[in-house]
Amino acid sequence: MNFTESYLNRCEEILEKVKAQQSLIRKAAQMFADTILGGRLVHVFGSGHSRIMVEEMWPRYGSFPGFNPIVELSLTFHNLVVGANGQRQAMFLENVSGLAARILRNFDIAVPDTALIISSSGCNLVPVEMAELFRQKKIKVVSIITKEHSLKSASNRPDGKKLGDFSDLVLDTGAPAGDAMVYIPGLDTPVSPGSTIGGAMIVNCIKAELAALLTAAGEPPLVLTGASVVGKARAESLFESAYDEHARRMARLYGNAGKQDK
Repeated sequence: MNFTESYLNRCEEILEKVKAQQSLIRKAAQMFADTILGGRLVHVFGSGHSRIMVEEMWPRYGSFPGFNPIVELSLTFHNLVVGANGQRQAMFLENVSGLAARILRNFDIAVPDTALIISSSGCNLVPVEMAELFRQKKIKVVSIITKEHSLKSASNRPDGKKLGDFSDLVLDTGAPAGDAMVYIPGLDTPVSPGSTIGGAMIVNCIKAELAALLTAAGEPPLVLTGASVVGKARAESLFESAYDEHARRMARLYGNAGKQDK
């Protein structure tokens, strides 16, 4: 059997599921465009391996300012696996109620901010509470989940609510329940997950639609671009300008931090 072909065939199925969500992707891009054109930030959060999608949005080549990437090392640092800072602790912390509030306490969040929260299961407490807190502040929430996986997973909240219950718009990675997509004869557990594939496609589709909206509005984004495309001088100028723009936008999140809670 050709297991590479098996995996790639499942990826093609994911591609078709993402294609079917184009109208929703454009809606998400419009929400984020309103935020960025309003001088504010889209808050992007993911714990566990969902961190990958946060970094896929910003900062990396082909991306631009307008996003606040919220990545907590205690929830996402997987390299050591066991021992101090190991995976067991990270998975435990993903379900500590109240941690989301402590994270968001660092920022002055206000309309027209928006949020993008990524969680394949949509069931762990921190991303769900993050979405709940954003909604309490009248912030619109877009979520990326794996719908099939979320439907078959139990929420870790006592009330049973999941990330989708606190989202204004839900996008689906298209991966199967359990994420892994390839079955090997003699092995009773599947391998090779697919949610990262679908999630990365969705994030970059949003990014493309958003860049078009910003450009049409007369505010083309400062895109991190390689020297191989625009030359060394232009690439360096874009990097410096983009990071400066990010710093200016982030500064607005700290000036009044805490005042909204008093």
